[in-house]
Amino acid sequence: MLLVHKIQLKPNKKQEEFFLKSAGVARFAFNWALAEWQKQYEAGEKSNEAKLRKQLNSIKAVEFPWMLEVSKTVPQQAIKNVGIAYKNFFRRVKAGEKPGFPRFKKRGISKDSFRPDNGSSKDKDALVISNKKVRIPKIGFVKLAEKLRFNGKIIGSIISRTADRWFISITVDSDTLPHVRKNHGSCGVDVGINCLAALNDGTKYQPAKALKTFEDRLKRQQRILSRRKKGSANRKKSVQKVAKLHYKMRCLRQDVIHKATTDIVLNNDFIAIEDLNVKGMVKNRKLAQAVNDASMSEFHRQLEYKSAMYSGHVHKIDRFFPSTKLCMNCGTTHDMPLNKRVFKCECGVEEDRDIHAAQNILSQAYIEFAA
Repeated sequence: MLLVHKIQLKPNKKQEEFFLKSAGVARFAFNWALAEWQKQYEAGEKSNEAKLRKQLNSIKAVEFPWMLEVSKTVPQQAIKNVGIAYKNFFRRVKAGEKPGFPRFKKRGISKDSFRPDNGSSKDKDALVISNKKVRIPKIGFVKLAEKLRFNGKIIGSIISRTADRWFISITVDSDTLPHVRKNHGSCGVDVGINCLAALNDGTKYQPAKALKTFEDRLKRQQRILSRRKKGSANRKKSVQKVAKLHYKMRCLRQDVIHKATTDIVLNNDFIAIEDLNVKGMVKNRKLAQAVNDASMSEFHRQLEYKSAMYSGHVHKIDRFFPSTKLCMNCGTTHDMPLNKRVFKCECGVEEDRDIHAAQNILSQAYIEFAA
């Protein structure tokens, strides 16, 4: 089982300069490979990432000697990423989806990241972790904010920058699960805006509401940023301040969602949830901001991959099933505007709308699963 632990790095100035240089080399190699691929295609030649890697190796010592200052895997992995981008492009074309042609990376806009190792423990360029330090090829040991959480074979790593912080994502092949399952129950989950998730047993998980928490500070910093002259040092400082706020908002959302999804998965083998059309929901200008802040798609994603880790099953019911409007007792459909928070029916049912919807979702999932 592959597990990833993302840990903050604490580099000194020299090490941070090396990280910036490595990210720059990775960006340049990606753009070079993408340009060469297009050039060779227009010339009627067939291209692939293996051919481009050999081509770069044959010329970089003469044309790009500054590439030799970083680990050899940095430009190599960047070119592999071009191959992955084209592979995904052709897959989407065949599937009839929106293709999304590979795009060039621009400094200051694209995320700074690179792969420093080749993942092989027998190679001198392999990653080595000792207590709260990690040895990175060409630069030596760099301090970690915490110890590696998982035991197992290290497959590889990626170093990236978020705001003014550097992180390393370490992939580990482990036989041990991060947590121990508590129960083997079943539950229906209703995801919403006012309530992150409501379960059929009455359990509720409150949303992070990160945007509401940081909205005033974010508006102020964005207003200051809009007045800064492009290319100035003050503008760069303002960009960093805005990036820090977005990072804090994302951390707050991730913390709440991770805790909620982990708790649900560890207590339930069978999880029923609606297949929500989040892209369609954000088209409603009155709800778009709240829907994005709730991170419904991320909640679904975490629920699915965590359930698979613990041999559980997530069953998605049709998005058009009227879980909120349908009475669970008599089957009568009621009009339920968003401001109506309690479901009431003439048959005597009176329940919180979110919990009632979760109960309907679980009942419908049982019917579909048994069919």
